[in-house]
Amino acid sequence: MCVCCFMRIKDMFGFILETTGVHPMSLGMNRDVFITCAVTGSGSTQDRSDKVPRSPKAIAESAIAAAKAGAAIVHCHVRDPETGAPSRCLQYYREVTERIRDSDVDVVLNLTAGMGGDMVFGSTATPLPLVEGTDMIGATQRIAHIAACRPEICTLDCGTMNFAEADYVMTNPPGMLMEMGRLITDLGVVPEIEAFDTGHLWHAKQLVESGHLNNPALVQLCLGIPWGAPDDLNTFMAMVNNVPKDWVFSAFSLGRHQMAYVAASVLAGGNVRVGLEDNLWLEKGVLAENWQLVERAQNIIESIGSHVIGPGEVRQKLNLTKRSL
Repeated sequence: MCVCCFMRIKDMFGFILETTGVHPMSLGMNRDVFITCAVTGSGSTQDRSDKVPRSPKAIAESAIAAAKAGAAIVHCHVRDPETGAPSRCLQYYREVTERIRDSDVDVVLNLTAGMGGDMVFGSTATPLPLVEGTDMIGATQRIAHIAACRPEICTLDCGTMNFAEADYVMTNPPGMLMEMGRLITDLGVVPEIEAFDTGHLWHAKQLVESGHLNNPALVQLCLGIPWGAPDDLNTFMAMVNNVPKDWVFSAFSLGRHQMAYVAASVLAGGNVRVGLEDNLWLEKGVLAENWQLVERAQNIIESIGSHVIGPGEVRQKLNLTKRSL
């Protein structure tokens, strides 16, 4: 991304302020930025790019390479090594965790806790019983790998949402989130609140007020995922304005908008997330590897005058505890 692109983004922020009267939480640039690399995700991307890691070994190696390129945090799902399908296999999580921790590279480990809340409905005429692809389990099972692996961070998808895929619903009812939030916090793991829309932030604030999550919280603003918050800048700033001032936030968007939102998030006072979970392409016609996306994000951050911080500084900023199994 060139300097002209950054100036366009700055101009768009100025236009929003002039035409809407919105006064964001902070338009002071974040000068000390951490990068999260979302290494593989749980989508069907494995059939669209041979760069998407499948096996625990490949996922760990990709995470380590991303850390060497400048990612302070690696966000990991696991997959079936043969098919590439998303998995909740504890053995795979253990192997990924052990390989990363046994490496000579320091990085903050962030494991997903988003699996196990999937409902797929039948036809509109007969929506029940639920059909293949449904995977609904209880709160304790959903964080079994978190309890076993003790990452420093794990995600908490803070709401229920329709996804683009036919009749699939990501299901996170309030009672489930209260229990998962309590269990995660009791483990000494920091939840990363995944907010896919403004209502998810509203609920996250309630979870903090009720004591199910600690304050200040860590939040990831997830834009451009159908049918959550679109990735236009008005919506983005509405999300930013709903993040409490003492919370720490990151943001990302999908596909070709991934790098634009690296710049946008830094300009709005946040941190950034890149990686193959959200975007497969380095440029048109060129498939990316995770380390390349991290490297490009670092270049963007530094080009607009900010500094990329490492895992030690992130631990201090987020009050994380580095641990072994």
